[in-house]
Amino acid sequence: MSKLKLLTITAALSVGLATAVAAEPLNVVFTHHSSASNPFWQAVKKGFDDACSKLEANCQMIFTQTEGSIDQQSANMQAALARSPDALITSIVDNQAFDQIIADARDNGVIVIASNVDDTDGADGNARQAFIGQGFIPAGYSLGKAMADFFPAEGPIKALVGVSAPGQNWSEQRAAGVIKFLEEFKAANPDREVTIERLDTGTDGAVVADRVGAYINANPDTTVYFDTGLWHAFVARVLADRGIEPGKVLMGGFDIVSEVLQQMEAGYIQVQVDQQPYMQGFMPVMQAYLAKTVGLSPSDIDTGQGLVFVEDVPELKELARQGVR
Repeated sequence: MSKLKLLTITAALSVGLATAVAAEPLNVVFTHHSSASNPFWQAVKKGFDDACSKLEANCQMIFTQTEGSIDQQSANMQAALARSPDALITSIVDNQAFDQIIADARDNGVIVIASNVDDTDGADGNARQAFIGQGFIPAGYSLGKAMADFFPAEGPIKALVGVSAPGQNWSEQRAAGVIKFLEEFKAANPDREVTIERLDTGTDGAVVADRVGAYINANPDTTVYFDTGLWHAFVARVLADRGIEPGKVLMGGFDIVSEVLQQMEAGYIQVQVDQQPYMQGFMPVMQAYLAKTVGLSPSDIDTGQGLVFVEDVPELKELARQGVR
């Protein structure tokens, strides 16, 4: 086929799809478990809004009033589906709470794509058609492994793993990944005392700071704190206020937001894991569009477990300011 002919076909297809969008705009709703105050979800929303703008789609992202509320997310999902959208994008933070709602949506012809959090059994556990997000257990394991490079060369290791949202898939799986590495580290270093403790910490920065701060106050020999979200940045403030020098308690967690980057520069956070939230907002819309217009089946996308260190911060700060990281 000649290059000119290929370009002609491509142009015709583009015009045809653009015409289809203009005639029948795609209707997409994105429900999830987070409140609008969570900076991570603003980056997801930026990707979602940009994709919707490119496709001239009718889109709505619906936040919960209370961070992590499954009941509010469920109610939002049912209200959104009552308007018969073409596609539902949603996080699946609980293995049972949304099963029937999503099954009914699929029976009614709604395209359903999980984003950010999936059922722990994937497609076997929920009728969603694809998952776009991070593999949480491998990401937690990678965080633990990277942090081990900062462990003191000798002496005891006292590790605290903060579970931000006990019972929710994303938090439990990340914690499981971290603990898996720590247990392997302990087995590989039988001559060292390695203590691993779990603490339910919450998803409110002030609460996390109080709970972890109290733990460290009672356990001043704490070596490292792992957060399953971004709330260790608030713990860093507590350490600074107490005059505890950077690096005395190693810290790492998830997501690239401005507060975390500031605390990395200050030396309080050593390792952070990026899951590319912009992609989690952008790509589900594009997949829904392709499913609706040309019948392509949505497919899983692993948005990664990129490790971020202090030397990466300058490049990321501007992207964080733009709301895309």
